[in-house]
Amino acid sequence: MQEGDLALDDGRTLHFYDQGPCTGAELAVFWLHGTPNIGPPPAPLFDDAVRLNIRWIGYDRPGYGGSSERPGRDVASAAHDVARIADRLGIARFAVMGHSGGGPHALACAALLPERVLAAVCVAGLAPFDANDLDWFAGMRPAAEAGLRAALAGRAAKTAYESSNPEFDAAMFIDADWATLSGPWSWFDSVVGPATAKGPAGLVDDDIAYVTPWGFDCAQLTQPVLLLHGEQDRIAPIGHAEWLARHCSSAELWRREGDGHISVLAAAPQALDWLSARS
Repeated sequence: MQEGDLALDDGRTLHFYDQGPCTGAELAVFWLHGTPNIGPPPAPLFDDAVRLNIRWIGYDRPGYGGSSERPGRDVASAAHDVARIADRLGIARFAVMGHSGGGPHALACAALLPERVLAAVCVAGLAPFDANDLDWFAGMRPAAEAGLRAALAGRAAKTAYESSNPEFDAAMFIDADWATLSGPWSWFDSVVGPATAKGPAGLVDDDIAYVTPWGFDCAQLTQPVLLLHGEQDRIAPIGHAEWLARHCSSAELWRREGDGHISVLAAAPQALDWLSARS
């Protein structure tokens, strides 16, 4: 995997990752990582990428890994950053795939870069906080809800919350999630720890972005969108995917009975097949 740094006009730096054939690939796919992760594309899907001749691109969102902080960023800002990295790599058109917190950022790229994004996959993603006819916190574990409610109080309050609540609530994952994490998706160990090694800035700004206006309307999505979601998800409950399916006319929803926030990734190879066929 190749890595690089991109200096932006506003003085920030974005750290990006490039995995796969740089020439001759059928499709470039940007991976939008979860919260808190850094941005290397998912190694458990590399064999499928080879099978489909996909070039994976990823990057650290601001405040994570090698990317500069950007306090006050919204979900929409991902579209600008992804476009600049694509320009740097000479990629005119591409697809996007995001898991968990990366899901909304993938939708932002599709909505705001309609001439460049061919299709999008949102895995276990959230709906907008201001979504009408959605009880946004319904079905979330108390720890997940508490962290997002802390973000409503602003950056200082959210930072203080993270400092005083460092322990992960294991009950946010169902048994199937833990089984998946003991297999190939133990890869998450390599991207979660480094995400907060320098502090919680990336996580803080992510959570604030989720509970403030996203900067785009999901109804403006016109490209093919796949919503892949586990019915037992305790972090981003299935109601979020159902809302997105109702409000994105180009979206289809794959419900996974018995899957949670991580185990749903067992269907990620089929989602890549879907993405490749529509791109």
